[in-house]
Amino acid sequence: MSENIKPLSAVEGKAYINGIEVMDSVKMTIRFVPKVANYRIVGKKGTHRRWVGYDITGTLDEYKTTARYERIVKEYISNGKTPEFTFQGIRTDPDSDYYETVGSESVTVTGAVITGEIPLLDIDTDGELVKESIAFGARNVV
Repeated sequence: MSENIKPLSAVEGKAYINGIEVMDSVKMTIRFVPKVANYRIVGKKGTHRRWVGYDITGTLDEYKTTARYERIVKEYISNGKTPEFTFQGIRTDPDSDYYETVGSESVTVTGAVITGEIPLLDIDTDGELVKESIAFGARNVV
């Protein structure tokens, strides 16, 4: 056992949409949210719980360097088909204790659909760099 405890750094990682690296990504989160049934049983004082479903949610923040989201919006308007994506996050911090025992960490979600606002234009005299934040929900973790 070493003297230093080296937690996993959130800075060391990459984000991908449909296998294409998001070069100017700032932050990515992927969350599993269980749907929990709460119920009581005669003769038991406590509440019982079990998972009966789930939701997968996430966000991707990036500096605007492409017209990716404008193209997605225009394609949906022209064909009416809901766009689905695969989001992947990979975290690698070779100087962490986590990496020494587990290695790189990767989470991929499929059937992802954008669930929040899609910024099409931001102009601000007080602003510096345009940052986009996209919320999504997904069907599966693979």
